[in-house]
Order: sequence, then C-alpha cells, then structure tokens
Amino acid sequence: MTGRRHRSLFATRLVNTTPEGEQPQVLGDLRRAMLDGDEPPGTPIPIDAVAAFFGVSQNPVREALKILIGEGLVQHTPHVGYRVAHLTFAEFRELYDVRQALESSALRSAVEHATPADDLALRDVHESLAEAVHAGDERAYHARSREFHMTLIAPARMARLQRMYESAWNITEPARPMARVSQPGRVAFHGEHDRMVEAFVARDAERLVAESATHYEHLRSAIEAFAGDPDVFVQP
Repeated sequence: MTGRRHRSLFATRLVNTTPEGEQPQVLGDLRRAMLDGDEPPGTPIPIDAVAAFFGVSQNPVREALKILIGEGLVQHTPHVGYRVAHLTFAEFRELYDVRQALESSALRSAVEHATPADDLALRDVHESLAEAVHAGDERAYHARSREFHMTLIAPARMARLQRMYESAWNITEPARPMARVSQPGRVAFHGEHDRMVEAFVARDAERLVAESATHYEHLRSAIEAFAGDPDVFVQP
C-alpha cells in the first residue's frame, strides 16, 4: 500500500475557481490540483466527494476523469476506482528522456526565431525562478522551473511538439520532483539555467543544446535519489 496518509484528503484540498453563477470548472480544477502537486501520486479520487465539493452530479466528474486518464494524470482500476497516476521509476525516468528529446528538437528552432521580446520573457521567468531558489520556496520553485523550460522552447512556434512536451511534463507533476530536490541541488540547477539563458540570448544553438543535455543528465541523477520512495513511485 502506498500514500496512505493521502487517502481521505483529495476533496478537502481542492479549490473551486468557478466565478459565482457559472458552471463549475470540474476538469480544469481537478487538473490544476494534480499539476500543482496538491494531490500526490496514488491518491484515491472519491467521485461522490468530488461531486459534492463542486455541487454537481457524478456524471461531470466521471467525464472529467476520463479526459484526465487520456492525459496520463489519472488511473482507473475496475471495481476499485480512480486515483492520481502512480508511476514506476522507470516510467517516470522515461518521461524525462521524452522531455529531453523534444526540448532538444525545439531549441535550435527557438534560437532561430527568437526576438528581443522572447529574451525579455525568458529573463523575467528566470528572475522569478531565482527568487524562489533564494527564498527556499519549494512550491514556487516547482512552478517556476516548469515555466522556465516552457518559455525557453516557446519561440520555436512548434505547436504540436509543444503540446507533446507539455503532456510529458504534466504526467510527472503530481510527484513534484523539483520540490524534492535539496536546496543545494536547486542552487546548482539554477546555475545551469543561467548558462542556458546566456546561450539563448547569444543565439548559440549548439551551446544551448549542450547545456540542456547536461541539465537533463543532472535531473536524472536527482530523481534517482528518491527512486525508492513509495509515496512517489510504485515499488517493485
């Protein structure tokens, strides 16, 4: 059994972002809770409690969960129920390999098509990431790290690739991997981000791809450190 301490907490940590008088945004709010890491891997999803929270019947909840299954964020076991996707470490690491391959493909195009406005956007998110690192804010670091990489490839204007990249990233988010990295580790990663920004602004595609490869090598080493944690990964 894994994640026992989370079993009765799913609905209690949800946030309803629906403006008053509008239909509940069940799908968006469920997805947001998982991507923010508020609902850890393996957390059971009680349909009745979620429906009661949003003030809807169980049908909209079931429909939302079907979509989230397709996105890889939710798993369903017949006669057992739904839960936040709980991966093996091998599956999790494979998603990092997928992300690296897609990012590497996008970076050269991003450099080719980048504008001064893209430089400014990247510097802004990098500065926000620096603030999270220096403050030791794990939650902010989790969010800003993702935003940094998304901003880095955005100038490529490769919509299909970006959707695949975002999908692969999303599946790893419930585990909040970057929030589990030590503070010295986050500082080291931020130094690598510094060098990636420098290469991007210099329009040095080869250097940027090389820096990205080094960064992913270190990311894989970092997640290896908690490969045996049953609250994160399905254990053999």
